[in-house]
Formats: sequence, structure tokens, C-alpha cells
Amino acid sequence: MTGISKGGLGGGAGGAATPLMALVIPPAQAAAVMLPVLCVMDLAGIKAYLGRWDRRIMRIIVPAGLIGCGIGALGFRWLDDNLIRILLGVIALGFLAYSLKPRTVAPAPPGDRQGWFWGTLSGVTSFVAHSGGPPLMVYLLPQRLDKAVFVGTSLVFFASMNYAKIVPYLWLGLFDPRNLATSLVLVPVGVAGTYFGVWLQKRLNPIVFYRIVYLLLFVSGSKLLYDGLAGL
Repeated sequence: MTGISKGGLGGGAGGAATPLMALVIPPAQAAAVMLPVLCVMDLAGIKAYLGRWDRRIMRIIVPAGLIGCGIGALGFRWLDDNLIRILLGVIALGFLAYSLKPRTVAPAPPGDRQGWFWGTLSGVTSFVAHSGGPPLMVYLLPQRLDKAVFVGTSLVFFASMNYAKIVPYLWLGLFDPRNLATSLVLVPVGVAGTYFGVWLQKRLNPIVFYRIVYLLLFVSGSKLLYDGLAGL
């Protein structure tokens, strides 16, 4: 699901992966398993969309996202599993509420200040749970970019975030042989999904795909929020 989203839909649906995995394993372990898979998928995605991204937007959101990753790294040790579950649940349900809110008038494109804010927040949530999509979409969707440019811009941003997270994840001790072995098993599926997403971009009805993802986000977000609050 994450590969298809990265290859054809700008990564917006990829935020469901870690919440779904966090239903059965600790959230920090879910994030550690996903990071190597995401890094490999990013290479495949960037190759497919090479040069098709908005450079003006990138000059705003990439530095902001790196600041957010730094904040996430410094604060990660203060978050226990229940707090991370709550954060994941709030992110998932908040993104659903924003995405499904009816709009009679298209919002004006956000300015640079909003880009720095949402980019930083995306960096924080990306570091903690690879769920940087919702904050970034709040900024990117109103920009009304061409579909290929939208996907390419999202891919390059998240590739920058993912590779920036490798050293902090090592520093935090999140990588161990078991997690890396699990990542290795998932890499071929993720890469295949990315190329499948590229192929589907001009053929897939995104409404159907997003309805499935929204349902998964609602179920997993509600369960994580409940489990996190119950565990405090």
C-alpha cells in the first residue's frame, strides 16, 4: 500500500502503514522496520519522477522538515509507547477530518510561512512514526500542482526526511538484527508496489483507493487512540 501510494499518489496513503503495524508491535519497532523499506522505495520513486518537482516549494519544505526531524529526534526518548499510539491516532483521525471536510470554495494556496510550519510539523511526525503525509498534504494540496509534479515533490521531500532519519535512528538504538531482517523481507514488496503505483497513476481511480485507505486509517487510528489512552 505504501509503495503504490509513493509511486502514484504522492505518498498520502503511506501514513497508514505504521499505525497498522503498531496495532501488533510496539510503535517504535514499527517505525524502525519501515525506515529501510522507505529508503529503498524512495530511490525507485525518484528515478521514476526524476526532475518533476516544484523547486520553489522544495526550498521551503525540505529545510523545515529537517528542523522537524531534529525536534523529533531530541524528543523521541520522552515518548513512551502509549504516547506514540495516542499521537498516531490523533494524526490519523485529524487527517481524516481535514480530508473529508466539505468545501464549497477551494482554499487559497498557503504562503511561505504556512509552508515552514507544516513542513516542520511533517518532519516531526515523519520522524516519530513515518506519518508526515497529513501535515504536508495540508500545505501541498491547495497548491494545485500538476499530478506528476505533486507526486515528485512529495517523493523528494520524504526521501530527504527518510535518509536524514538514519543516523538519529542508529543513535536511538532503534535498529537491531530482527528489525533489519524484517525490513529486508518487506523491501521487494515495497519496491514492486512503487513501480505498480507509477503504472497505475494514469489508470487508477484515486477515489476508490483513498476510500480504502481512509477506512483503514479510521479503524487503526481509533484503535491506537483507545489503546494509548487506556494504557496511560
